[in-house]
Order: sequence, then C-alpha cells, then structure tokens
Amino acid sequence: MRSPTKLCLGLSVLLALGTGALGLSPAAASPSQPTPSAKSLSPGLTTALQRDLGLTASQARTRLAQEAAATRLAPRAERAAGQTYGGSWYDAAHGTLVVGLTDTGSPAADSVRSTGAIVVRVAHSARTLDATKSTLDTAAKADGAPAAVQSWHVDPRAGKVVAEVREGTEHSAAVTKFLAPARRTGLLTINSVATAQRPQTFAAGTVGGDPYYINGNTRCSIGFSVVGGFVSAGHCGTPGSSVVGWDGSAMGSFAGSSFPGNDYSYIRIGNGWWTVPVVLGWGTVSDVLVRGSGVAPVGSSICRSGSTTHWHCGTVLTQNETVNYSQGSVYQLTGTNVCAEPGDSGGSFITGDQAQGVTSGGWGDWGDCTNGGQTWFQPVNEILSTYGLTLVTA
Repeated sequence: MRSPTKLCLGLSVLLALGTGALGLSPAAASPSQPTPSAKSLSPGLTTALQRDLGLTASQARTRLAQEAAATRLAPRAERAAGQTYGGSWYDAAHGTLVVGLTDTGSPAADSVRSTGAIVVRVAHSARTLDATKSTLDTAAKADGAPAAVQSWHVDPRAGKVVAEVREGTEHSAAVTKFLAPARRTGLLTINSVATAQRPQTFAAGTVGGDPYYINGNTRCSIGFSVVGGFVSAGHCGTPGSSVVGWDGSAMGSFAGSSFPGNDYSYIRIGNGWWTVPVVLGWGTVSDVLVRGSGVAPVGSSICRSGSTTHWHCGTVLTQNETVNYSQGSVYQLTGTNVCAEPGDSGGSFITGDQAQGVTSGGWGDWGDCTNGGQTWFQPVNEILSTYGLTLVTA
C-alpha cells in the first residue's frame, strides 16, 4: 500500500537515514557522489540482494561498496585509456572495475592502472565495436529490423557485437540481410534465443492503488523525481496526455515524450504535488534515497521498483543495447536480468543510492516475475540531458 499522504513518504526516509563513509579510502569518494555508509543504505537493501543474487549479508554490503567505487572510477579510467579504450565492467570476483585496452603495454595502460582499475587486453577498441553496432542501428532506422532479431549490443568482454535472434530463424533471408553489414566486419556473433516472445513494453490497464494513470486508462510507474516533475517511460503517454496519481488526484501532464527510437518522458506536475528524492521499497526494503546518477558498470548489481511487482534485484548485463519492439527499435538501452511485469513501465532502476534509469520493457517469462526474463531500461542521464532537467537528490 502507498503512504496515506504524499508528505510522509519523503520525510520518514529523510529522518531515518544518515550519511558517512563505508570504509573506502578518501580518494575513492567524490563530493558529487558521496560514498554510501551502512547508515545511508536503506534497511533491507542488503536483504533484497541476498534474496535475488544469492549473497550473504556481508557479501551484499561489500558488493554495494565496491560497486559504488567502480561507478566513480569508470569515467576517469576511460579518459586515461584514450584511444586504446575497449570498454569496462565490474568484476564481482575481484570486486573492482576491469578496463579492456587494445594495448596493455602503452603509457595509457599505466595511467589506467594508476586509477586502481584492473587492465586486460582486448582485441578491439570500443570505438570499433560501437561503429559495427551502428551499422545495425542505421539499418533499423532506415528499413526496420526483422521481428526475429530481438536486440543487439556490444559485448566488450568478448570483443563482439552480439545479436539476439529467435531460435530457428538465424538463416532466414530477412535476418541474414539485416545482419549482413555487421557480419562483414567479422565482429558479429549471434545468440539463439529459445522463445517465441518478442520484447514488450510494460504498460498496463488501470489497476487501483498504483502510482499514476495516463488519460484514465493506462497505468505506469514513476521513475525519478526531477525539479518540476518526474521522468518515466516514453511509451506510457504522449505530450499533452493528462496524468492522475495513485490517489486519483490530478498531477499534471506529459511535457515531453519519445517512443520508439527512445523510451523516455517528462511529466510536469502541479495541483499540490511535490517531489522527493525517494524510490519506493514496497515493504521489501525501506524507501531508498536517491543521491546521484553515477552510471553503474556492466556486472554491477541493480534493483528495480515498479507498481506491479514492487522490488526486485539482479545485475547489469549490457549497455547501449538496441531493442527491437513491435512498435520499432529503441536505442541506447541498458539490459538487466531483473524481472518485470505490465504496469512496471517507467519505474526506477537504482544501484545503491545512484539512479540508473526507467523501465522500458523485456522478454522471457515477463508476465509473472516467477521465472525471470530480461528487462531493459532507458538511462536516466540521457533523459535529464534531453529535457534539461535536474534530478532531485537527498
């Protein structure tokens, strides 16, 4: 159940949580993204990671601290790598950021090592891999992508561009033609997906008690508070669409929306509603304070809050992935193995206290959150940049 008043939702969290350090060295902290402490982490967050990632309480706390450090480190390590940069990811086994370089003996490699990241050699630069992926994005924008091609993304660890293709269609004429530009580079690999389902967005018809409704007949989930309103998924509504809240009172309307191509929206609020830097824990965890939007590397843990299935956790699988929905392709999504269901669209993805993005859609056993599936989100920083918004933070 939602809090009976909007005010209590934010104040209970703000009063209950504090700040401090979690045993990371001072050099690992950043003024704009403070290191989370045992007090600042929402009670129950480690329990959720234990449940969904199979960790002990101690392992969950350690992982959250290590991931926070890796999130801060990643942009600095990429700058140090320069032209040799081949991508980065969080390695749970070593508890730190790993950076792929095309030349591990160069001065740039020494610069990356000095940041504290682990350096490994990769065959191809991120620029080369991204260029190969772009050939598929260009083809999709020009002529659309076959329904059998579900998504495509760069895998820096394998040094490949990976296309997810429905099993049994790998050699069909349409799939072969679409993938040809990437195949010619020698960097394409195909993963056969044993499912008849196509990626779907997670909007739903009206269900009582959930966060917000569009034009009286569609339910979605709030993503993150921004100055003046909140962000959510683009497929939830179009500019001008009216929005009412979980209590049935008028909130405002869509000031901006983009779908397909992108999947994000900005809802401007009024009518007595206000914003708080909070993600609902739905009783699984205490409500979570948002303190920034540092991008969690591939391999990091991540949790999702939505109005249908509430709170679930998993890991970041991919970044900059193109997903081929029935309505058209959506670009620059992040893939996860967190489950979701209809009505969860637009909801929050968060790692520790850092906002990551808003729920877009998924495939697999997405209808019951019992057997999981793959879910994608639209990164929040892109939304903030597009609309010139400021994230509301604690």
